[in-house]
Amino acid sequence: MLSIKEVQTEIIDEFAMFEDWMQRYEYLIDLGKSLPIIDEQYKTEDNIIKGCQSQVWLHADGNAKAINYTADADAILTKGLIALLVRVFDGQKAEDIAAADVSFIDQIGLKEHLSPTRANGLLSMIKQMKFYALAMQGAKA
Repeated sequence: MLSIKEVQTEIIDEFAMFEDWMQRYEYLIDLGKSLPIIDEQYKTEDNIIKGCQSQVWLHADGNAKAINYTADADAILTKGLIALLVRVFDGQKAEDIAAADVSFIDQIGLKEHLSPTRANGLLSMIKQMKFYALAMQGAKA
């Protein structure tokens, strides 16, 4: 399995192949379409990420050794954003997720090409994924 850093490097390389942001947006939308469907039982108020303009559901399962994330969103671009994050963090160790540097978002130019509300939503998604990792890391004792 690839490390978080290796997955981020793959994503940076993939985004570098596109010539403009319209192509990158299309790629993000495609990523969202390929996101595995979250089980309906997890589409609850408790799993909605606060701070997102769209509704984004995120569920974490596993333990400190490996966390598995499933997610969904009601907006196509937002679904692509959460799919990108699931790809980076899914199956990784809790301590690696909690300590992860997500500078790949800046390196691909994503933050500067999102509306302020979407950029805030993206940060809320990252924060929630790291929160789950911290919780599972603490539960290992």
